[in-house]
Amino acid sequence: MTSCHTCELVERRDVGDAPLWDSIYRTPYWDVVHCNSTSLLGWLILVQRRHLAAIEEMSELEAIELGKLIRHVSIVLTELTGCIKTYVVQFAEAPGHHHVHFHVIPRMPNQLAEHNGPGIFKKLGVSEAERVTETAMNELGEKVRLYLETQLGDQDR
Repeated sequence: MTSCHTCELVERRDVGDAPLWDSIYRTPYWDVVHCNSTSLLGWLILVQRRHLAAIEEMSELEAIELGKLIRHVSIVLTELTGCIKTYVVQFAEAPGHHHVHFHVIPRMPNQLAEHNGPGIFKKLGVSEAERVTETAMNELGEKVRLYLETQLGDQDR
């Protein structure tokens, strides 16, 4: 396997060397993290803990856990951000990130039309000045963690 930056990030979480926003909640198969290069608070990513390059490589148990996480992350984002729905996207094509992960993105009610649907990616890869602050990501992350622990239990953390 070639170098995978996503695997390096998972390993960092495994040894407890990740900030709260980058280790919000962990299950046996998935990590919930906040995207750190977005201007949209609540842009969460569900990262497969073992290296997979494609969805069809998932086990049945990994897929079941993913479905539960998508639902619960969407519920808590709706509650915490006031979004009207969430978008769920998976490509695993960015350089260094050919590793299955799902973006769960809040679709805000006052969102500009140009940011609807695939246009939401205009809020990704923004300049440092436009990015959600680490403090804001941590504050939201703590609330998401509490909700997921309550709903799903304190699994493999």
